[in-house]
Amino acid sequence: MEANNGKMERIQEMLRMFGLSSYEAQGFAALVYHGVANADTIASTANIPRTSAYKVMESLVRKGLAKATEGRPRMFKPAKMEEIRDYYEEKLQQLFRDLKELEDNAPSRGEPQLIYTINGSQKVMEKIEEMINLTEHEIMISTPKIIEIRKQMKKPIENAIKRGVRVVFVIPPNKRVPANVIVYRRDGLIATDIVSDQIRALIAGPDLETCGYSDNPMLSMHVYQFINILINKPEIQG
Repeated sequence: MEANNGKMERIQEMLRMFGLSSYEAQGFAALVYHGVANADTIASTANIPRTSAYKVMESLVRKGLAKATEGRPRMFKPAKMEEIRDYYEEKLQQLFRDLKELEDNAPSRGEPQLIYTINGSQKVMEKIEEMINLTEHEIMISTPKIIEIRKQMKKPIENAIKRGVRVVFVIPPNKRVPANVIVYRRDGLIATDIVSDQIRALIAGPDLETCGYSDNPMLSMHVYQFINILINKPEIQG
């Protein structure tokens, strides 16, 4: 367990950003580590009070992040990683929908927008290209549409790499990527999520026909943390 302490702490921090309490984040990370465990084992591994461990696990079950088995002692196991990914992706998408609705209904005060909606695949691609061109340090792109992005963004990506930009892709297995990028392969990707320098973010639908864009650092950090959750899942070979 000691070798995993750094990764466990990063995962717990991300989970807290998505609304879990400290004990829930610690308990869930420990549950994933064990695969199947009772509350006492989780308490020991997660370093949480034994008197709180059972309530923590029950809370994770209610939130759909864990499942409970019958019998004594009662055993717990994590939900499928695909279900957990969908859970957090929906929370992230809902955040942007709620913020956009709040923005649309707010009285105009001459303040800059938090979320910009862009319609049309060509305009979405132009915004992606703009993000790549503006990136100074790191751009992370999680997408099932790697073929389209690889073809249309070949030159901007090459130029970014020449500038010393760290380019990270999260894509489905068995898909080609541009040269000299960092790649993680994951099944089940639906939306295209992009974050540039942790200060610009874009979320596009499955067909790249519409997207939400923000240059608000707080919102961009949510997308950054979400992509890191995908990266920290076990990698698919291929």
